[in-house]
Amino acid sequence: MAPQSSPVSTLGEALGGPASVALPVTDPSHVGEARRRANGLGLTAGLSETERGTLAVVVTEAATNLARHASDGLLVLRAAGTPPSGVEILALDKGPGIRDLSKAMSDGFSTAGSAGHGLGAIRRMAGEFDLFSTPETGTALFARVNAAARAADDRLDRGTLGVVCLPVATERASGDAWTVERTARRTLVVLADGLGHGVDAARAAEMAIHTATKRVRHSPAQIIGAAHDAMRATRGAALAIAEIDLSEHRLTFAGIGNVSAVIVSPDGTQSLASHNGIVGHEMRTVHEFTYPWTGASCLIMHSDGIRSRWQLGAYPGLAAHHPALVAGTLYRDFTRGRDDATVLAVRVRET
Repeated sequence: MAPQSSPVSTLGEALGGPASVALPVTDPSHVGEARRRANGLGLTAGLSETERGTLAVVVTEAATNLARHASDGLLVLRAAGTPPSGVEILALDKGPGIRDLSKAMSDGFSTAGSAGHGLGAIRRMAGEFDLFSTPETGTALFARVNAAARAADDRLDRGTLGVVCLPVATERASGDAWTVERTARRTLVVLADGLGHGVDAARAAEMAIHTATKRVRHSPAQIIGAAHDAMRATRGAALAIAEIDLSEHRLTFAGIGNVSAVIVSPDGTQSLASHNGIVGHEMRTVHEFTYPWTGASCLIMHSDGIRSRWQLGAYPGLAAHHPALVAGTLYRDFTRGRDDATVLAVRVRET
């Protein structure tokens, strides 16, 4: 899995994240802006002209579907991979859901006059596709359009990672930052939530991530200790680090502050233990906790911009879908709306 982070930013560069792009889609007039923003991400990801054409159709179909049939429609886009090698699309809504998925997925079932042929066209044209819908909660659609020319650069295992990372509406910089790093048998998942929000929070969170990426072979507790020393000149952050070791079938976790983390498996949900404190300012000894990990496990971590009173069991079957749908659904239904919000969902299996 390729690193999903960047060095600490200088003034003028985008801070925090890597952040997603959120576009409310409640009217057909919003479709054109969604297509333009996606094209910009496609250029960043190295998509060819033909691939950007495919991306335009996929985004047009997804956005038109939201505008015509959904309630509170939201399109979440991100350039995925390091270096970026594809564009991921999440279409989220609180509409009536799709009652007949097989009919909706047929190419003849168009989204009310859009450029292609509805959900069937998205599934056919996207490099990756998944869909989750229930009558009670709405629909979440995931699609990814990949750059063929950068396939060799994209070491991210498909189907492993889902993320939504968005700043509070009043800020450009995200006070949350994250990374997922992988060695031969070990995956490191890091989520930092800078104190407050805005540029200063983003700089604190980025320093935590920068420290982690320089110490990917260290233990979670060692990384937090190093981050504590490195972040004394910042406003500080909550920081959670999970190390997934496939060879030992275990997850080792250390956390300081109010970043939530759980393991979801067929056996139930296991909350991971964090301690009070602010990395960079007030922190006692860091303790590590070890939990079992299997191929059916899914790690979910989120900042406190997401309410913690969710139960994945309220969405029957969602845990088996692409992690992006897990992250998107939790963001849709549990974002507080007044703080930076990040949800990471990670599934790591034997290859």
